Amino acid sequence: MLIFHLLAAGAPMPARTLYLVFFIVVMALVFDFLNGFHDAANSIATIVSTRVLSPQIAVVWAAFFNFAAAFFFGTKVADTISDKLVHPGVLDIYVVMGGLTGAIIWNIITWLLGLPTSSSHALVSGIAGAAIAKAGFGVLILPGKWRGIVLFIFLGPLIGFIAGALLMTATAWIFRRAHPGKIDGWFRRLQLLSAAVFSLSHGGNDAQKTMGVIVMLLTAAGHPSWVRDQHNLFGHEHNVALWVMMACYIAIAAGTMFGGWRIVKTLGSGITRLAPVGGFCAETAAAATIIAATHMGIPISTTHAITGSILGVGTSRGARSVRWIWGQRIVIAWILTIPCSAFMAAVTYLIVHFAIEPMFR
Repeated sequence: MLIFHLLAAGAPMPARTLYLVFFIVVMALVFDFLNGFHDAANSIATIVSTRVLSPQIAVVWAAFFNFAAAFFFGTKVADTISDKLVHPGVLDIYVVMGGLTGAIIWNIITWLLGLPTSSSHALVSGIAGAAIAKAGFGVLILPGKWRGIVLFIFLGPLIGFIAGALLMTATAWIFRRAHPGKIDGWFRRLQLLSAAVFSLSHGGNDAQKTMGVIVMLLTAAGHPSWVRDQHNLFGHEHNVALWVMMACYIAIAAGTMFGGWRIVKTLGSGITRLAPVGGFCAETAAAATIIAATHMGIPISTTHAITGSILGVGTSRGARSVRWIWGQRIVIAWILTIPCSAFMAAVTYLIVHFAIEPMFR
């Protein structure tokens, strides 16, 4: 789609550069696919572990609502990624390429290890690492939106934890006189709704990150008009071209369809044992956290939010109900995500800068 768009626009850039830009857009969509693949567990782990849906139906359910998020949210997160993290004047297509590569490599490594790390933090730290490799720390727009991103590294799981624990405690008190069998039946149905809302929140925040990268790329290439288009969709203002939106939402939904089953095990049963009522509370608490961040234009980690919520739900039944060893492993992976993704992106940028860039001059 993009290559035809560029050719139709009479792209003034050299043919080799045009095809490189096209290749990097494909890389961005691959990252988006891997984001859905890596984070599929976020959307379906609780509903699968409680046996409300089979894994096959669950991924279809989650993928549908990942895509449907295109019609429920604006593009504030995409705007943050595209021009509020790194000074646009320093960006070039090689920085974007390096940042994407670092994030993709880290996502694959953590998927192989079965660790639910943050694709969001891998991406923003990858872009930052590549930009710093090019122009030093002054290239970052500080504090700006970085303040919100750094705060939500801690606030995301904490808010999810507190909301999950409070919601589970309140639900247990409200239905304390009800028969356990009836509660199970009611919340099996309600969990279909909570899983749908969580998948909407996941798609609404995460797909926008790739949209922002594509806008960043085409802007750095000197053609922002190809990806910038103000329009209103179902009452929400958008600043990103419709073709970019649709491509990114389709990619993340497709990734979810092929979900990462290794991480499903970790989130669904590795941390704590969940019943339908617990799954409902965890998904609802996480979705509320993510939707709030999305409306503020903050690229939050959906992984952090759902993991914190599951921990909160488990802890409401007592600290021994949680396998804290998984919490420790996940926290270590979270801590490593930013420096590792940034380092991989910086190395990739330097390789591209010295080995590939001269070919396109």
